[in-house]
Amino acid sequence: MFNSVLLQIVSNAATAATQVLDTAKNVAVQAAQIPAAPIIITPKQASLSLLDLIMKGGFIMIPMGILSILTLYFFFERLMTITKASKLDKNFMNSIKDFIHNGNIDAAKSLCRNTTSPAARMIEKGVSRIGKPIKEIEEAMESVGKLELNRLEKNLSILSLIGRIAPIFGFIGTIGGVIKIFYDISLTDNISIGVISTGLYQKMITSASGLVVGLLAFIGYYILNALLDKTINKMETASVEFMDLLQEPTK
Repeated sequence: MFNSVLLQIVSNAATAATQVLDTAKNVAVQAAQIPAAPIIITPKQASLSLLDLIMKGGFIMIPMGILSILTLYFFFERLMTITKASKLDKNFMNSIKDFIHNGNIDAAKSLCRNTTSPAARMIEKGVSRIGKPIKEIEEAMESVGKLELNRLEKNLSILSLIGRIAPIFGFIGTIGGVIKIFYDISLTDNISIGVISTGLYQKMITSASGLVVGLLAFIGYYILNALLDKTINKMETASVEFMDLLQEPTK
């Protein structure tokens, strides 16, 4: 009788184990049939545009913008003026020599008037003084040369000034950013990055803007001065050739 009871217990245990296995298999099959939940990816925050960065620079970016516009305007305006002034026909002085040797002074004056160059205006003044002492002719040409040089140097000093004051404006913006940082901290009594980020933006953006504008102004200033030196050299060369021409008949 004990054996029959033991067999019955074992049989019941095996049946229960089989039921558990079947249940586990059914659960696994049902789980496999359930569609996987989609993976949600949080989109990254869009990067700041150049305009957004400029706006974060604060009020000091207004004069910085004005200085940058002035830098570009005066650079390109002077670049076109000096480049145009430096152009002189290679045959210009040869033609002047031929006209003077032939005694055709009016033709020499007409050629000078039709040539848009500071050197041509200097030569015109010298041609109009032919017959007077050499010293007087030379002084008249020097006076015209100084006037032409002043006209070419116009507004160059503004570029030099911008190159000096733009970094100062950037430094003022930096001080303003630091003040804003401490003011925001005093309001919230918190030194988290979210609190000080506005002031940091203003501090760094204004500093960078001041340095960039100042650098561009200085580069433009020295480029224009290099071109101006070449133009002055052409004017001096033309003046020397003309004075030599006037002294040829007396040799």
